[in-house]
Amino acid sequence: MSSIALNRIKSLGLVSQIIIAIFIGIFIALTMPDMAKSLSFFGSLFVSGLKAVAPILVFVLVAASIANQKADSDANLKPIVGLYFIGTLSAALIAVVMSFSFPTVLTLDLAGASANPPQGLGEVLHTLAFKIVDNPINAIATGNFIGILAWGIGLGFALKQGSDSTKVMVGDVANAISFIVRIVIKFAPLGILGLVANTVATTGFDTLSEYSRLVIVLVSSMLMIALLINPLIVFLITKKNPYPLVLTCLRESGITAFFTRSSAANIPVNMALCKKLELHEDTYSVSIPLGATVNMAGAAITITVLTLATANTLNIDVDFTTALLLSVVASVAACGSSGVAGGSLLLIPLACSLFGINDDIAMQVVAIGFIIGVIQDSAETALNSSTDVVFSAAASHHLQK
Repeated sequence: MSSIALNRIKSLGLVSQIIIAIFIGIFIALTMPDMAKSLSFFGSLFVSGLKAVAPILVFVLVAASIANQKADSDANLKPIVGLYFIGTLSAALIAVVMSFSFPTVLTLDLAGASANPPQGLGEVLHTLAFKIVDNPINAIATGNFIGILAWGIGLGFALKQGSDSTKVMVGDVANAISFIVRIVIKFAPLGILGLVANTVATTGFDTLSEYSRLVIVLVSSMLMIALLINPLIVFLITKKNPYPLVLTCLRESGITAFFTRSSAANIPVNMALCKKLELHEDTYSVSIPLGATVNMAGAAITITVLTLATANTLNIDVDFTTALLLSVVASVAACGSSGVAGGSLLLIPLACSLFGINDDIAMQVVAIGFIIGVIQDSAETALNSSTDVVFSAAASHHLQK
């Protein structure tokens, strides 16, 4: 490739570079599959880089933002958390409606699947409590964002009582970490190219044919949330055309999240997008990592659809109210799941247990979830992560009126 072409590509925006990388990755996968698989190194390296910097970024930014926040910053978070809750419940309702409208039957013949799912809601809450009081060094090392948030918030309030020079120092450290993040994000096109090339070369385009109906129900539900429900919520909040904001977030946050399949890894991308949208840093530096942990619209859809598909396969009669209760409970439990690929699937046995479905059957459904994860988990993460910015921006713009 000539230097002129490289310079032209460099002059394009990050999103344009990523789109070009996607097409190049597909081309390489179709024409040189062996080379495409070797390019997975760049994809893994990019995702690892994001995961490495995300925990310390969240810890420092949350502490710095709270230490330097103004009196009205706490109030700014309340409507965003409220929108996270409304969005997740809306996703649960859509998942129930779609599951009843297009009932799915699964082929449960994947014996031998194994995992360590939570055995009940009490165990999930128990695990969540211990995540909160985790050692801060261990929380950062293991990517425990519940613990990171707890320690970041605690340290921020403690530093808020400190001297102005201390607050300035914490702010400078946050800026330094953000600088490193910007360097990592510059390599996003190369990382996405590697991820796409490896995925297409490994799985092809017809891997999901056996489970196409299930994938269609899942993705259709997520698209309804992304393109109908979220815009409606934003319109009701801002009284403005919501689609410029929604489409911007899907393009600049959703595309990256789709291929990294990690809300945690996408935190730096969302931070950069919030800055580009000129949101208040004291607000988004807390709301974005919080959203990556508790804003689980996509997870609510995945858990609800797969659980109801399992119940339908076993001819279990589920009324609409019980199904809605299932989705709400599953969504609340999902707040304790990790922000990594497939994090919501291991909560399916918990949801299935509400209908007396044993773990042997539930784990077969989890195995199916991992098979369709090429699409399901990617779409789920794209919805979850882009919605974090959509709701943060909507609430911030509303408060600025």
